[in-house]
Amino acid sequence: MSEAAETARLMDTIYRHQRHFYDLTRKFYLLGRDHLIEQLDPPAGGAVLELGCGTGRNLIAAAKRYPQVRFYGLDISQHMLDTAATNISRAGLSDRISLIQGDAANVSATDAFEVSGFDRVFYAYTLSMIPIWREALGAGAAKLAEGGQIHVVDFGQQGQLPVWFRKVLFKWLQSFHVTPRADLKRELEKISEQTVSDLMFQPLYRGYTDYAELVKCR
Repeated sequence: MSEAAETARLMDTIYRHQRHFYDLTRKFYLLGRDHLIEQLDPPAGGAVLELGCGTGRNLIAAAKRYPQVRFYGLDISQHMLDTAATNISRAGLSDRISLIQGDAANVSATDAFEVSGFDRVFYAYTLSMIPIWREALGAGAAKLAEGGQIHVVDFGQQGQLPVWFRKVLFKWLQSFHVTPRADLKRELEKISEQTVSDLMFQPLYRGYTDYAELVKCR
């Protein structure tokens, strides 16, 4: 079994039942997602891609905030995509949000969308769950249009929070196969250099969350 197929099987196993109450529970500790959506600010008529879209919660919120933009979502879990499709349909946004199953680390996984370049690509608490997360970042960068932006929000290293809190949180996250990426800033710096992009990296909530923007120069 390929690594992508094994990851898909694992994610479907984890979220087969959790997807039904995922959004109700995650809102209490997946901090910074709404901040990311507020900062997207895509151009009218633009295209925005979320890699690891899960239940579609972020796509729906972003589509409501930016009504002149098309949105696209990819997830490796078919169970999550089924829930996302249902949620998007209920929100009346099926005409503006398109979904596809695929591996976020595969640069060709979004080719079926037939979008030459995305104005925004974002990752919301996704990279900490993708085994080959560096490749997933690279895949998103490869799909950026000129002047496009990557936005990332994910678990930070809890640098300004009590040590006991960090230990408890990391152990609990590990049970869900979630690993906060200590090298996230360094990896984004590498991509910034390779793609001639400007990088902004900002810990939020005393280091609980890391937020980053990478802007590809024209």
